[in-house]
Amino acid sequence: MSAKAHGEGADGGKLVLYAALAANLGIAVAKFVAAALTGSSAMLTEGFHSVVDSTNQLLLLYGQKKSLKPADALHPLGYGRELYFWSFVVAILIFATGAGLSIYEGVLHILHPEPMERPLINYIVLGVSLALEGGSWLLALREFGQTKGEQGWWQAVRRSKDPATFIVLFEDSAAIFGLVVAAIGVTLSQVTGASYWDGTASVVIGVALAIVAFMLARESKGLLIGERADPRLIEGVRSLLAAKPEVTAVGEVVTIHIAPEIIFVAASVDFEDAVAVGRIERMIAEIEIELRNGWPSIASIYIKPKAGDADDGARRLSAGTD
Repeated sequence: MSAKAHGEGADGGKLVLYAALAANLGIAVAKFVAAALTGSSAMLTEGFHSVVDSTNQLLLLYGQKKSLKPADALHPLGYGRELYFWSFVVAILIFATGAGLSIYEGVLHILHPEPMERPLINYIVLGVSLALEGGSWLLALREFGQTKGEQGWWQAVRRSKDPATFIVLFEDSAAIFGLVVAAIGVTLSQVTGASYWDGTASVVIGVALAIVAFMLARESKGLLIGERADPRLIEGVRSLLAAKPEVTAVGEVVTIHIAPEIIFVAASVDFEDAVAVGRIERMIAEIEIELRNGWPSIASIYIKPKAGDADDGARRLSAGTD
């Protein structure tokens, strides 16, 4: 598959990332101003949260761009996993920066509480932030919903090979939860006069971010190590090969995602003894065309033919292009 085709498949993910980036940059400024004016620990924590989210979107956009680089001598299967690497970095940032700073700031505010000033500003900023985050969340939800098909939401996340959409969905969900918790903390501090509620809200937000970071890190790690393609694709490849009259058996079919829309396929095929080498070569070329027509995401195809047990391992042909 060409870089162009891969790029076209990522357009929806880019839209989600740009929308989330614009929302988080505006929200971060508003939260920091509110924190400075009111002395709210939860609002300061939310400001850090938005900065981390903005950085994450920039890293994912960078990863998407780098993943489109064409294959070369050093990386013969291309740079698709750049996106998976930066997705893992994003998960680490959420944990170390977002969750860490939130919990630290919350504990500090609990130990050394400060009275909150002008809480109305906090409510205004929280309301505006909730509207912006909600818009970004709905866009991410719609984009992910279009790709999940009939799968359940959690099952779709586990099977998704495009981390950009589900990372933004998770981030926005955590952000909305954080805004609600921050609002509760500000309200309790104002009503009870006990400033530690504001700090407690920061700790709760930090714990929620740590949970989200762990989930994202686990999913990103699987993609970075290498995950198989959809089982339906694997079965389709096996069926196509087995349907050839010259094929007596189909051995192992190995698939791996190099990028969300770039798949590597390798298969071991037993041919009838009477099939000539030249015919096998032509068949492999024909099979490549059929596979790419059926599944455009298949970018690299390697077929190892075996003509009977006597020739097993003695004659190995491979065909495939990146």
